[in-house]
Amino acid sequence: MESVNPSAVTPSKKLARNFAKVLHLRALIGITPVDGLKNVISDANLKDDGNIGKGTINWSQSFNKDDHDEELLERVNMEALLAKLFASTSTVKAAYAQLQYAQSPYDPDGIQVADHLIVSEFKHLSELKQCYLKKQFDPSPEKAILAAESKELQSVISTYEIMAKKLESQVRLKESEIIFLKEKLDEANKHNKSIEKRLNQSGQLSVLDNLHISGLSPSHFATVLRSTVRSIRSFVRLLVEEMRSTDWDIDAAVNAIEQDVVYFVEDHKCFTIESFVCREMFDSFHFPDFSLLNESLPDRNKRQQVFFARFNELKSTKAREFLAVNPRSSFAKFCRVKYLKLVHPKMESSFFGNLSQRNLLNSGEGFPDTAFFGSFAEMAKKVWILHCLAFSFEPQVSIFQVRKGCRFSDVYMESVNDDMLLCSDQTVESDPQVAFTVVPGFRIGKTVIQCQVYLSLHQRTTTTTTKVKKFNSTRQR
Repeated sequence: MESVNPSAVTPSKKLARNFAKVLHLRALIGITPVDGLKNVISDANLKDDGNIGKGTINWSQSFNKDDHDEELLERVNMEALLAKLFASTSTVKAAYAQLQYAQSPYDPDGIQVADHLIVSEFKHLSELKQCYLKKQFDPSPEKAILAAESKELQSVISTYEIMAKKLESQVRLKESEIIFLKEKLDEANKHNKSIEKRLNQSGQLSVLDNLHISGLSPSHFATVLRSTVRSIRSFVRLLVEEMRSTDWDIDAAVNAIEQDVVYFVEDHKCFTIESFVCREMFDSFHFPDFSLLNESLPDRNKRQQVFFARFNELKSTKAREFLAVNPRSSFAKFCRVKYLKLVHPKMESSFFGNLSQRNLLNSGEGFPDTAFFGSFAEMAKKVWILHCLAFSFEPQVSIFQVRKGCRFSDVYMESVNDDMLLCSDQTVESDPQVAFTVVPGFRIGKTVIQCQVYLSLHQRTTTTTTKVKKFNSTRQR
């Protein structure tokens, strides 16, 4: 074989590619390019080994560099095309969001602009598809990528701005709904207060105006009792509102009154506070003088007439008016004693920031002119006239409550949480039992006015009988 002088050869680009493929083929079958050149040089008896080796290596590097440049350029062009595709898609998304936002409230100009933008971007997407198929790429892919990213960010920002506007409009709508509902709630509260005020006024006892002592019946006592319970619950609501407004721990207060009670509903804890108020207000109810110190008792033969006269004297009069005219009366003394027992000094201090009401009552010089004491005085008046009416009967009315843990009996009891009775009907393995007495019951001869109790569920493994006790024989604290 004759020798070949590499310096005399000027291969074309196509020849270079073919030569590189031959070298690659030899490498695949186990012959390195260097070994192949050595065999060619040995057969041709060439002496200039270094020049031939260097020429071969330079050709291979130049061929690989050209391929790498083409791959890099193709990758950059594809990235630019994809960037344009994503940017156009984001623009369509933003335009669609704008179209939706312009629907409500109806904005024809906004709809037209969004529709035009969507059509324009669809055309642009079609053009990108043709460019890809025909391999027509942007001559400056780097700039195209930056422009596409900028366009995409603008579309994303536009989408978020539209979402923010939509959320703001929803917020304004909700705020208007809240204002409307607040107005309805205020109207309902005013209506309820007006009804409650009418119920708590003495006018509701006007049916007893022409009542004579000889015509007394248990129904008359039940009428006054219902009015008394309404007045007590009105005061309890006011008390709970004051506790919440001054950040009192209502749970701790409830647990201090009644321990180990599982409440069916969280709001039922107000019944515990009501039971506490009733216990304090009805304490010593079975005594003619309500256990007031230095209180003279009427003659036993005239007791009915005296108490019935006291009932008629106060039932049609507002409590504050009566206290202003009769500050030394038995009822005035009753109000002072019950307020000081019912309202703890810490409670009054947290409610009003001072103990001025307590100090005024202790001094005996007058009565507080506050809404809180006014509500208390009306409640105290109802309890007082109920006591007077009870001692107008012959035989007199007796008061009772039910022990904790007793099985529910509809003869002596009325449940304040009727849902517990419905639950017990569906629960075979448990019976409703008394957790505590809310409002005491009364006996008038053979007539029983049921006490109001709060029920809880207990297992039937224990058989607890209903035990009725006098209200003051063993007071629960």
